[in-house]
Amino acid sequence: MLELKDVTISYKNRPTVKNFHLHLRQGEICSVVGESGSGKTTVIRAVLGLLAGGGKVTEGDILFQGKSLLSNTRETWRKLRGTEISMIFQDSGAMTNQTRTIGKQFVEYICTHEDISKKDAWEKGIQMLARMRLPSGDNIMKSYPFQLSGGMRQRVGIAMAMTFQPKLLLADEPTSALDVTTQAQIVRQMMELRDEYKTSIIIVTHNLGVAAYMADQIVVMKDGEVVDAGDREQILHHSESTYTKGLLEAVPSLGGVRYV
Repeated sequence: MLELKDVTISYKNRPTVKNFHLHLRQGEICSVVGESGSGKTTVIRAVLGLLAGGGKVTEGDILFQGKSLLSNTRETWRKLRGTEISMIFQDSGAMTNQTRTIGKQFVEYICTHEDISKKDAWEKGIQMLARMRLPSGDNIMKSYPFQLSGGMRQRVGIAMAMTFQPKLLLADEPTSALDVTTQAQIVRQMMELRDEYKTSIIIVTHNLGVAAYMADQIVVMKDGEVVDAGDREQILHHSESTYTKGLLEAVPSLGGVRYV
């Protein structure tokens, strides 16, 4: 499905991510964890071809379904983003236009990728909101982003990202701006989407609890490099990495019990 082969990402010829490697199969979930500034978000932005500030992949390759993404033209990316590869941002509400209703933006998004009438696109948007367990979809479509709670905005972002049943979903700390109860709901819904659509997911997080619950495999990053990688059981219970052990020990315990 997706393979990153010893990828190095540089800004102004200075490497910020070095020799990153990952192999992701269909329907598999990978959590990329590490402290702020470790290069987690840079990696998934490279997968989607959205490196900012002149960043570029200077070594290695990124393969999606056997084809290199590094040679994509602007037109190829336009067809790929939002359909086969989608992304959920840390605060999806902040990525939307606050002066336009959810419905106008959702309809425009659907019509960009599909030959469909605006009326049918509106109905399709409502159906996707319902799948994310958002009641009164018509009212949400008529609302502005700032009129919705953080959890509702995030569900709208996930609904848009899943509209065309992408093969790969990239999630950049999608729960960090939410309260604990809403975090749990969003995580469960992402798991349900994986089960329903067989979508592969890469989730960037510094929350080891989220990683422990969701991931089939975990990649631990520090200072732009992979310091540990393996399946969930190996990383959580048998890691030999001092850094990984430190992250695990930093997870708060409840009644003397640590749940990761």
